[in-house]
Amino acid sequence: MKKKKPTANLPADAPIVAPEILEQAKIAADTDKLAMRAKCVVCGGETSANSSEQLCWVCRRLKISAWRDSDLQMGAQE
Repeated sequence: MKKKKPTANLPADAPIVAPEILEQAKIAADTDKLAMRAKCVVCGGETSANSSEQLCWVCRRLKISAWRDSDLQMGAQE
């Protein structure tokens, strides 16, 4: 497989991404970090931005797992 030769009309130090687009991406990344700073009410870890329960993913999984276990035990008792 042959490598493509760089175009002759671009200088070697030309930016690949336009500075305006790069600045917008940096701003968008910063706002994502701010949205993720909500704390889990159980362990204090970071919660997802759209979480209505205020639980991190680990505590949410543990809660779901506990519900499943209790449902199985109730079914076995009947």
